[in-house]
Amino acid sequence: MKFGVFYELSVPRPWDREAERTVYEHALEQVRLADELGFDQVWAVEHHFLEEYSHCSAPEIFLTACAVQTRRIRVGHGIVVCVPQFNHPVRIAERAAVLDIISGGRLEMGTGRSATWTELGGFQANPDDTKKTWDEMVRCLPAMWTQERFSHQGYSFSMPKRAILPKPYQKPHPPMWVAVTSPGTELDAAERGLGSLGLTFGGFGEQEKKIAEYRRRIRSCEPVGAFVNEQVNTVNFLYCHEDREAGIKTGQRLSGTFNYLAAQLLAAREAYPTRSYPSLGLLPQLRQEVAGPGESGGVPEGLCIGDPERIAEVVKNWESVGVDRINFLLNTIETIPQAEVLESMRLFASEVMPKFQAASTEVAATGGS
Repeated sequence: MKFGVFYELSVPRPWDREAERTVYEHALEQVRLADELGFDQVWAVEHHFLEEYSHCSAPEIFLTACAVQTRRIRVGHGIVVCVPQFNHPVRIAERAAVLDIISGGRLEMGTGRSATWTELGGFQANPDDTKKTWDEMVRCLPAMWTQERFSHQGYSFSMPKRAILPKPYQKPHPPMWVAVTSPGTELDAAERGLGSLGLTFGGFGEQEKKIAEYRRRIRSCEPVGAFVNEQVNTVNFLYCHEDREAGIKTGQRLSGTFNYLAAQLLAAREAYPTRSYPSLGLLPQLRQEVAGPGESGGVPEGLCIGDPERIAEVVKNWESVGVDRINFLLNTIETIPQAEVLESMRLFASEVMPKFQAASTEVAATGGS
C-alpha cells in the first residue's frame, strides 16, 4: 500500500488579493512535508470555471513547483482533460514530457474527459464526443512519446509527420491512468492496460466487485501504451488525531464541506442527457446527504478520519479489497487550520504508515508480490 496527497486547490470566498496565493502556498508546504514523511505521490486535478470547488486550471505548473521543491515524491497529473477543446494532444504530450524531465522521471500521467457541464459547455465541447476523443488521445500519447516522428489522421485531430519534443525522461514513457467516476470506466481502463484512478467514495463491498472485474479484464487487455499499468488508486479524506472523537469530528467537517461543494456542481448528464454519461454519479447522493457546509451524517465506513488505530483498520480494509494506493484530500476551502493539517500528516506518517511499510518489506523479502 502506498499513500499520496490529492489536490483540488479549493479557494474560499472572499477572493481578495491573497486568497488564492495562500491556498497554493499551503498546498506546497504540505507537499514538501509529504515528501519528507515518505508519502509516495502528489496528484493535482485539471478543472475550469468551478468557483471555490477547484481553482486548479494549470496543474502542470503547480506540479512543476512540487517537483522542484521535493526529491522523491512522484507527481501525478490527475487528470489531463483529453478533449481537444480543452487541450490539443500534442501540447499534452509536450507538457507531460517536460514535467517528467524537470521531476527526474517522477511523472504519473492521468487522463480523463471531464464530467461537469460548467466545463464542457464553457469550452463548447460535445459530451457525445468526449469518450471518443479520450480513447483516441490515450492511444496517440504513447506513440508521440516513443516514436521519432509522429503523424495522425483521426476523429478529433490530424497532423502531418513531425518530431514531438522533448521526449519523457522515463523510458518507454510515464505510467498512464484514467480517472474512474462514471460506472464502467474501470472496465475501459482495464481493456486499455491503464491504471484505475478512482475518484468516488463507495463502500468496501461495491469497490471490491469493481476491482475484481478490473483485475480479471486487464489480464487479457490490449495495452494502448508500451506496458500495462495494473494498479488501483483511490481517493480518500485524511484527518488523523490522537483523540478518536476529535479526529472524527474534524474529519467529518472536512468531508462534509467537500461534499457540499461537490454537490453544487452541474453534472453533464443533468444539463445534457446523453449515453456518454450514463450515470449522475456522486452528485445526487451528496445532495441527499449534505444539507450545508460542514454537515455530514454518520461516519462512512471507508473514510480515513479519527485516531491512528481507526485509520489503520480502514486502510487495511481498503488493502483487502485490492486497492494499491490511497490519495488523501487534506483540506477543503481552508476548513482546517494549516498547522492542524500538518500535524495530522505527521501523526499518520509516524503511527499508521509504518504498519504498511513493514508489510511491504515482508512481502518483498519472501518473494511475494
